Formats: sequence, C-alpha cells, structure tokens
Amino acid sequence: MKRPVAMLAATAYAVPKRVFTNDDFASIGVETSDEWIRERTGIGQRYIAGEGETLTFLCTEAARQAMAMAGVTAAELDLIILGTASPDRLLPATAVEVQAALGASRAAAFDLDAACSGWLYSCQVAEGLIATGNYETILVIGGEVLSRIINWKDRNTCVLFGDGAGATIIRRSTKQRGILSAYMRSDGTLADLLQRPKGAGACPMTNEILAEGSHFITMAGREVFKNAVRSMADAADRALDGAKLSSTDVDLLIPHQANIRIIEATAKHASIPMDKVFVNVDRYGNTSAASIPIALSEAQTQGLVKEGSTVMFVAFGAGFTWGSMIVRF
Repeated sequence: MKRPVAMLAATAYAVPKRVFTNDDFASIGVETSDEWIRERTGIGQRYIAGEGETLTFLCTEAARQAMAMAGVTAAELDLIILGTASPDRLLPATAVEVQAALGASRAAAFDLDAACSGWLYSCQVAEGLIATGNYETILVIGGEVLSRIINWKDRNTCVLFGDGAGATIIRRSTKQRGILSAYMRSDGTLADLLQRPKGAGACPMTNEILAEGSHFITMAGREVFKNAVRSMADAADRALDGAKLSSTDVDLLIPHQANIRIIEATAKHASIPMDKVFVNVDRYGNTSAASIPIALSEAQTQGLVKEGSTVMFVAFGAGFTWGSMIVRF
C-alpha cells in the first residue's frame, strides 16, 4: 500500500431550491409516470436550477461550506479544480468565476471536463499536484446545471438529470490516511453514444441547430447502460487491487448516482452488499460530476463515513470516462 499524501479534509454540497418530482413532468407535457421512471432508474425527484442559480452560484455555496468545515480560508487555497460538463460559459472557465466569488486571489483555477467522472478525475489530479510538493490545499468541486442542456421533450433523458454541486477540500497528509489507490480510463471511440452533437466549435450554433435541438444531450440508453456496468465493475477491481484490499475491507461504496440498476450491478460485481452502498439517486437524480461529492457529504452527515472508514468511489461518464478511488478517512 502506498503512503497517502492527499486527504479529503471536508466535503459539502449545494442544490437549487426547486424540487421537481416525477409527477411534475405531466405539467410540461412529457408522457411518463412516476412508476415508469422509478422502475427504470430508481429516481423519484431531482433539483432544478432557477433564476440566478448558476453553476458558479451553486459551486461557491458548496465551497464556502466545505472551507468552513475544514477551517480553510480563501487565502489558503492554492488551486481550484472544477469538474463539470455544463459550465456557465464556454470561455472563461467557470472555476475562475468561483475563484473570484470566493476571493481566493492567490489560487490558480481551471475546469476539467470528464462528464460524470469529473469529480473523481479532479481528485486524482489534485493528489498528483500535491505529491509534487508545490500545492498544500486544493478545492475540488464537482458541479452541474444539466437542466440547461437537456431536451425537456425527450423523456429518455430529461427524467434522468438534476442540478447541484459538491465541494471537497484536499490537503497534504502525513498520516496513514487519504487516497490509497486511484484509477482512470477513457474510450473516445464510443463518444457518440452519449454526447451533445452540435452547438460547439466543430459545429457552431445556428438557428437550425436551435430549432432541431441537436445542441442538447443525446444518449443511446441501452449501450450506455452496458458500458457503464462493465466499466464500473472494472474500476472497482482496479481500485481494490491498487490498494491491496478485498471487498470485505470496504466500509462503504459510494458510486456515481446514475441509475439504481447500474449501482446494484456494480455492488454485486464487487461483492459488496447493498447495505454498504450509499444511494441517493432517488432524491437527486443523476447530477453527473456532482453526484459522488453530494453523496459523500450526506454519508458523512449521517455518520456512515467517519475517521478510520475505508470508502470506495466508482464513476462512469460520457467520453466514455470511468474511474475509481479508495480513501481512508
């Protein structure tokens, strides 16, 4: 087991005020039902951003809470990494807007786009930078406002996603705790299965694109499901092997909250019983890069993660990207 150099000192989250239930889809003309959505995804509700609830706003709220919990001031932040696939603007990075909002004037800041794996990827980048000795305290955020890039007429996608942000303070550690193992992979040959086809640099926005809605998220559901199950199973194996642990050593599994069936399949493959798996997809939906830090924050509040706990994180997202991490708290 390698000696940890980076520990997750505190995690907090923020979500919009508006709760959008499965029954609310009828009010916007989407032909679906609570039963249909729950049976296929396990989702009962999600939070949807309203006026003024930008990604910058949600990330800043989550960051301030995490900083207060860790006893970290804005002046102590060396770096801010924001994992997101739904930035407020294409230029500049939303991370710099969060930096300005926090008053973290000495911190560098950048966005990292690995879709639903964004927080996990960002944590591993933070660990590597801390290992160089040039960074002591890094703010890692996973945040999304996906409600602004989904097609609200497409029931195959609009029922899945929610908005929110989760922020984590990662600091140098000299104790035998922190990140024990980490793993990242990607497969760009499957990118078309989950994407925003048009509206960016390769195919700039036009009136025609706006009219046809090809700038919204599209997904080949069955193929994404199969790849998610296979990739998250692989990531779980790699994390355990990297930390030289077995599934019985894991106190809690916190997977990406995309779909209850994917979560159950991942837990089964890893031989981790569901009573040791944290699930909140029913209340938040798929918040992409925000899902794991939101779940971690809730698990800590509920006393499921405490000092000495060994927690495994697993994620899968568009790209395709996937990865895992095992942390001792």
